[in-house]
Amino acid sequence: QVQLVEAGGGVGQAGGSLRRSCAGSGRTCSSLYRGWFSQAPGKEREFVARIGGSFRITSYADSVKGRFTISRDNAKSTVYLQMNSLKPEDTARYYCAANLQYANSRYSEYNYWGQGTQVTVSS
Repeated sequence: QVQLVEAGGGVGQAGGSLRRSCAGSGRTCSSLYRGWFSQAPGKEREFVARIGGSFRITSYADSVKGRFTISRDNAKSTVYLQMNSLKPEDTARYYCAANLQYANSRYSEYNYWGQGTQVTVSS
């Protein structure tokens, strides 16, 4: 079993930065595939970024490429999402996700989810 606890986020201004973290506990956290998704009101949950386990290969949604950075600290079993050059359209509830096997950008590929926290970007 894997538990994910999120922190950070909150309110930011357009052009500013926020940092999200997601601490994992449970089995083999260092080898988990980890991802971030966002969900705005009335919309489906969307892929934001993802990082692999051993080789830490990253991928990003086109909408955040060049602005957001996903990273991980396996010693702390924590994944981070650095959000720079924020835009009002980044406003959403952000969820971290994890999976023991390969997972990329699809919601259905992840079996473990954090509780989600709101990020609001004002213009």
